Amino acid sequence: MSELAIEFAGEWFRPEPGDEFEIGREGDLALDDNPYLHRRFLRITHDSGLWWLANVGARLSATVCDAAGGVQSWLSPGTSLPLVFPSTSIVFTAGPTTYELLARLTPAPYSEIRSEEPEGGATTIGMIPFTTSQRQLIVALCEPMLRRDGTGLSEIPSSSEAAARLGWTTTRFNRKLDNVCDKLDRVGVKGLRGGSGGLATNRRARLVEYAVASRLVTAADLHLLDMTTVEAE
Repeated sequence: MSELAIEFAGEWFRPEPGDEFEIGREGDLALDDNPYLHRRFLRITHDSGLWWLANVGARLSATVCDAAGGVQSWLSPGTSLPLVFPSTSIVFTAGPTTYELLARLTPAPYSEIRSEEPEGGATTIGMIPFTTSQRQLIVALCEPMLRRDGTGLSEIPSSSEAAARLGWTTTRFNRKLDNVCDKLDRVGVKGLRGGSGGLATNRRARLVEYAVASRLVTAADLHLLDMTTVEAE
């Protein structure tokens, strides 16, 4: 039987097969006293020879993917999925705070997907390329998570804070954020589109979750924050 270990902020937890391991504001892994976080948000159980991750919350979702970022799922309330890779990243946002946990499975029924890093700094997801300024926007929002050493929690910058970090106006930032979200939505990334008056905070949080979990941007991209770009608006 596979053994499962969960890491958060450098601390390891090892669920037992016959128990329900709960994660949230309270539970076996109590993250922090964040009022936006469910008391019980995620539940880990062992059934039919597999470890299962279930979202038992009512509002929040989580991004779950293998460590290489090649296979990704969006775990919405009331759904569950098996943990099958040697390393699985679990990323979610509650209010202004984003959390990342790491699940390690030994042995694992599936191997992680490895992909070659693109040459020349080009990034393409689903055959849709991102301009340099669009990548800068993504890195600016992800910067607190990219600068962390390991798993844990971080605050997502507001649009005005991220715009100031890049030396942009907030109007320019929001316009480019629209473009980035539209591109990812077209290739099937969920949670980036809302109706009229949609919640920008939720959209930014979902973009950060996806970009970090899928390795769309990494710490190696932080240098983009110091570049000056001149592109058509």
